Amino acid sequence: MNVLKGLTFAHPGFFWLLLLVPLMIAWYIWRNAQLHGSLRISSLSGFLHVKSRKSNFRHYSIVLRSLALIAMIVALARPQTALSWQDETTEGIDIIIATDISGSMLSEDLKPNRLEAGKNIAIEFIKARPDDRIGLVVFSGESFTQCPLTIDHDVLVNLFKDINNGMIEDGTAIGMGLATAVNRLKESEAKSKVVILLTDGSNTTGSIPPVTAAEIAKKMNVRVYTVGVGTKGYAPYPVQTPFGVQRQQVPVTIDEATLSKIAQITGGKYFRATDNAKLKAIYQQIDNLEKAKIAVTQYHKKTERFLPFALFAFFMLLLEFLLKNTLFKGALT
Repeated sequence: MNVLKGLTFAHPGFFWLLLLVPLMIAWYIWRNAQLHGSLRISSLSGFLHVKSRKSNFRHYSIVLRSLALIAMIVALARPQTALSWQDETTEGIDIIIATDISGSMLSEDLKPNRLEAGKNIAIEFIKARPDDRIGLVVFSGESFTQCPLTIDHDVLVNLFKDINNGMIEDGTAIGMGLATAVNRLKESEAKSKVVILLTDGSNTTGSIPPVTAAEIAKKMNVRVYTVGVGTKGYAPYPVQTPFGVQRQQVPVTIDEATLSKIAQITGGKYFRATDNAKLKAIYQQIDNLEKAKIAVTQYHKKTERFLPFALFAFFMLLLEFLLKNTLFKGALT
């Protein structure tokens, strides 16, 4: 019943009194049977067209009394509505995702390829962290900020979807990518500052060595999680030929030693993603490791709602009294 929706009761034990309702109805039926006699006649044909409108409502009293009793019992149970609210204090986390967009990220050991798999799974990670500021850095032969730290994740996701291989000169400047990400966290006042660095190769270009960038990150209290993307051994890579796109098997060359050292220096962790499922699991692990601390203070306020039920019971009894002394005066009930 919608009237009772959202209500709690201070004294629900009073609902046992509802057992009086069927007892009262049974007593009413028995009393009427005792008060009204019976008359046997040979035929009812003479009475078929005799109909009293009042007879249709002759049981009004038991209906009104039952409704009044039910309402009074509900009122005695002290219905209440609870209003609650809470104050939250969040120690926010600032996260920069630094992703490799070099040509080797088009390898198809992850589906549809490493770059697209990384984008799709990272977007799921972003959507699962609505309270954090997240930014995006891309790197290949050089690096740049695709999106600065923002809480507007719709904008971030759209910019993430726009990244493609070929946006910048090819190569793998891991150190430059990490340095750009760390620089984006330079002004951050967050309690926790994190970089997720995703690459499928080894540092081949750039003016800043990866370990140097890691030392800078450590001094700025930035924790770096490194992710090596690619299967072990060889991976299919699409190559344009006169006969169309052909897949060639190319060696997977991830510099796991350097990526592990970056993570170790900064207090992060190194992960290896050899397929989509493992990459998704890695993001879930990072998500569990980097949880904001939330202090919650809850407040509750209860409002008494017995009055409408008490008034309803009063009006039912008043209506019975008025009908009994006006329209049905002198009638047997």
